[in-house]
Amino acid sequence: MTLTKFNTKTLDQIIEKMMTEIRKYKDEIFRVSEKGWNDYEFLKEELTHVKERASYIIKDREKLDFQLHFVQKKLSEIGEDVKGCTSEELLNQAQELQRHLKLNRQEEIQLQNRSDEIERQLLELKATIEQAEQFVLRISVVLTYLTNDIKQSGERIKERTHKQEIGLKMIDAQEEERKRLSREIHDGPAQMLANVLLRSDLIERIFRERSPEEAMDEIRSLKKMVRHTLHEVRRIIYDLRPMPLEELGLISTLKKYFQTIEEYYKNIKISFISISNDKRLPIKYELALFRLIQESVQNALKHAYSTEIQVKLTIADGSISIVVNDNGKGFDLNKQQKSQSFGILGMKERVELLNGEISIDTQLDVGTSIRIQVPF
Repeated sequence: MTLTKFNTKTLDQIIEKMMTEIRKYKDEIFRVSEKGWNDYEFLKEELTHVKERASYIIKDREKLDFQLHFVQKKLSEIGEDVKGCTSEELLNQAQELQRHLKLNRQEEIQLQNRSDEIERQLLELKATIEQAEQFVLRISVVLTYLTNDIKQSGERIKERTHKQEIGLKMIDAQEEERKRLSREIHDGPAQMLANVLLRSDLIERIFRERSPEEAMDEIRSLKKMVRHTLHEVRRIIYDLRPMPLEELGLISTLKKYFQTIEEYYKNIKISFISISNDKRLPIKYELALFRLIQESVQNALKHAYSTEIQVKLTIADGSISIVVNDNGKGFDLNKQQKSQSFGILGMKERVELLNGEISIDTQLDVGTSIRIQVPF
């Protein structure tokens, strides 16, 4: 089926139906989360009452113990040979106190068991609530994507016949990205975690066969390896989704991103200049601009083998300007355009969605300059 015969209205209907179902699913999960919070608060209140009752029982037991001790002392003072009303009364009183103490201890055990059960339920309930909230967050991201990207892409299908080629390239690029991530995880965190297991076995043998001091040296080395593994995992996660973007904003997220790159590549120097009025942009603008800058920087790192990258971001009342310069090996722009490089096509598509313009100046063995202008 060619794109010229594709019915975009049908696509819109499919997307709208899918979004309606996703919203229903989101609302259901939200209701589960709200019910979970209500149950959580109810259990917390019950736990407070149980602990208060247990505290009262403990104090009552201490009083009963004291009274029983006092009565038993009186009985010992009277002596076993003395028969009289007083000794019988004390004996009855002691038996009554012992009965109360037994009931007291039984109730204390029941309260302790109930307290432990409530605390276990609270932990499980909190885990369920957090999972539900994560689902709601992920669904919100999906809805945002469907609202901002898929509909716009559907409207552009009828305008550009080569969209099918771009779509196929996108699929190829996604598959390549998945393979890259798979290799990174396999060669990085997965390999390191396997080494952690081996090193832990080694530490056990050293501790048994040599000395605790040598084992501690190995543990310190193991901690460095785990710390490096954690850094690798965070870097991979950050490349997938810049989570601080919603909280910190575009400029702070870019600073953190550049700092992460410099820490990872060691020999890379990134200069970042930002000129803005400190006002937040809509999230779809911030995400699109971040991806444009990220793509430009990654191209400079992976393809141009740059050692110095300069990024300048200017946010004014009427427009947004991005300039990315590198000292890499450059490339033949005409060959890239003929081969329809997905990286460049993807950047152009993002810029066009924002009604902006992009220009690329490059020279072999000199470097590349990318300029992006977006109206706002």
